[in-house]
Amino acid sequence: MEELTIIGYGAAGFAATIRANELGITPTLIGYGPLGGTCVNVGCVPSKKVLRIGEEYYLGKKRCKCNEDFLEAFKEEKKLVEEMRKAKYEDVLSSYDVKLIEGKAHFLSPNSIKIGDKIIESKKFIISTGSSPFIPEIKGLKELGYWTNVEALNPDRKIDSLVIIGGRAQALEFSQMYKRLGVDVAILQRSKTLIPDWEPEIALEMKKILEEEGIIVVTDVKIKEVKKGNNKVIITDKGEIEADEILIATGRKPNTDLNLEVAGVKIGNNGGILVNEELMTSNPNIYAAGDVVGGPMLEALAGKEGSVAAENAILGSHKKIDMLSVPQAIFTQPNAAKVGLTSFEAKNFDSRIVKMKDVAKANIIDSKGLIKMIIDKNNKKILGVHILSDNAAEVINEAALSIKMRATVDDIIDTVHVFPTMSESLKLTALSFNRDITKMSCCVD
Repeated sequence: MEELTIIGYGAAGFAATIRANELGITPTLIGYGPLGGTCVNVGCVPSKKVLRIGEEYYLGKKRCKCNEDFLEAFKEEKKLVEEMRKAKYEDVLSSYDVKLIEGKAHFLSPNSIKIGDKIIESKKFIISTGSSPFIPEIKGLKELGYWTNVEALNPDRKIDSLVIIGGRAQALEFSQMYKRLGVDVAILQRSKTLIPDWEPEIALEMKKILEEEGIIVVTDVKIKEVKKGNNKVIITDKGEIEADEILIATGRKPNTDLNLEVAGVKIGNNGGILVNEELMTSNPNIYAAGDVVGGPMLEALAGKEGSVAAENAILGSHKKIDMLSVPQAIFTQPNAAKVGLTSFEAKNFDSRIVKMKDVAKANIIDSKGLIKMIIDKNNKKILGVHILSDNAAEVINEAALSIKMRATVDDIIDTVHVFPTMSESLKLTALSFNRDITKMSCCVD
């Protein structure tokens, strides 16, 4: 019988494997598809590479030949994916003691699984099978075909127009990516705003920025049908729109098709595997980590969960993750980033907004956007930070540490920040609780 079996070899599975080795355990690692899972192959890494190429076109660092260079951009992305998959997954895996089995696993009992004709019994399991695109039921969609992130990062031809169904992180990133590569883009979002679980000021400013680049954004729209025209025609309650391709970016669903019932593992209301704060499932010998639990689907969080799940499973420890301090970002230009509570979630709070026009470095690099900070009225502890600006995905890490350490606005104010930097926006926002920051000299005190 194996000591530990890890099902899934994406971010969470790899992190669990590494932590198991550090604790003296040689795990069995099972997975199918490209090694490394979604992020390195068809998610974070390739999408950010193509976004960067589009950004270079947009900023004029390359002579924009978008029509000729469209497919060339994706060749650069594929090269990076191959390099990173080898360096960060294939080569890393060879550095550790692990039994690798390729194939899809299903539970036979609470302590056994089957992969093909192989049966494995194990004392402990970690399920880290990730997620897949959620495809809504739309009349005619399946018959006419559509793209997910996989096809959008591996296009087989140059397209001239793209309709994106969805209005959250993935939809926004792909809209700007394709627009900057010379494609006409429209976003159709059923909610009244883009990124509806973000601060409204961020959502409204993001819509404005995308529209200024020529992206059509339609919110509060219901899609009725997809039919064949000269290309693909999307019929909505606000009219019709035609495009070469349709990208479905309506979220992801946990991969839970593992015959979990026989293992005594329950599914939660969010469609993911139900776990407690220690990532233990309803079967105390089975843990779950990453997208499959149905929480925030973030690469860094999946890695952290994989490590914590392995430690708890092996040592019987009770380690938890401080979810309040987990940051996330949307890699449009400018970035959107957030950590902590929103104004919808916080209670007895105060908040301030600083526009990027009042941040010196933002003026230097011509960054649009704003930063919003939410604090506890009683003790001035920072509860949430929400940013739309260039480099927001970098700046948010300081905010995450501040929340992790339960810092106050005074702690931020008392910390000297380099001038001029985008992270100085955090200090300016902290100062704005005490004074009018528009009536200050360049270097904040």
